[in-house]
Amino acid sequence: FLAVGYHYSGVKGKKSMATFMRSSFSLLHGYSKHVQIAMVCSRAMASKTPIGFVGLGNMGNPMAQNLLKNGYPVVAHDVFPEACKQLQDQGAQIVDSPADVAEKADRIITMLPSSPNVLDVYSGQNGILKKVKKGTLLIDSSTIDPAVSKELAKEAEKCGALFMDAPVSGGVGAARSGNLTFMVGGEEGEFTAVKELLSSMGANIVYCGEVGTGQAAKICNNMLLAITMLGTAETMNLGIRLGLDPKLLAKVLNMSSGRCWSSDTYNPVPGVMEGVPSANNYQGGFGSMLMAKDLGLAQNSATNTKTPVPLGSVAHQIYRMMCLRGYSSKDFSSVFQFLREEENV
Repeated sequence: FLAVGYHYSGVKGKKSMATFMRSSFSLLHGYSKHVQIAMVCSRAMASKTPIGFVGLGNMGNPMAQNLLKNGYPVVAHDVFPEACKQLQDQGAQIVDSPADVAEKADRIITMLPSSPNVLDVYSGQNGILKKVKKGTLLIDSSTIDPAVSKELAKEAEKCGALFMDAPVSGGVGAARSGNLTFMVGGEEGEFTAVKELLSSMGANIVYCGEVGTGQAAKICNNMLLAITMLGTAETMNLGIRLGLDPKLLAKVLNMSSGRCWSSDTYNPVPGVMEGVPSANNYQGGFGSMLMAKDLGLAQNSATNTKTPVPLGSVAHQIYRMMCLRGYSSKDFSSVFQFLREEENV
């Protein structure tokens, strides 16, 4: 505060007082305005500090690319060096380990295949938690056991960091276009900061509750996705065997009550849609092995909560059989091809 000496006497003193007050208010208003501008600039600068990213697979790579497109410097790592090349060519800094990422960034996103991978990246010999800085925000977008998310949140807290789970839905197409849905679990007070960052990669950022609830929402979603994909594949196969043109059948389904994402956006029948894995020999997309893994997580959760999930159980068994028959790396929509082959067994 600015202290100014002044002489007060009668009318003249009142005028002097009024002049002083106007000058002081103007000075303070200007000072306040400069402070506000400085704070805004500080937040803007902070929002563009380096983002760490671990896991550059089918989903992680386009997610990290969208961070770069939105002006975020990216420090990245993947266990397979060849997965880093495209991102490096676009300006990302590539480092040798998750611990190195933690040294260079105080906001880190991980996108990994399974619970063991996540545990290794965070708690392993060269894991993030070995060198994480206090105050670091850790966001895991993998689909894993909710219990593992809760365990890692406790470990991160011991290091002075904050862990939140934020698994995604939408597939590779949404990852490329920046239209993913994020299901976030963690401290509600931190959600605004998380949402700002995730909005560079997604169109829907949903707060689900405490740590682990994001994973719970994702597991439920993927169980339903597997069930509807199986239903779509069976329906399309039956219609084709009854003499219907697959494109015509898909058109009818998608203007009728049977419509679902698996029929109108990700149809499993080759030749029905362009730009989906079924149009590319089921390459890319979301692997059947990963779907089997997610269905296993759903089964474990159902057992722990004594929840009947008969359709989820059948879906789990079918995807496990697919993995044994050589479909592990093919997109999960290849269940259509699997059913066609089963006809001839």
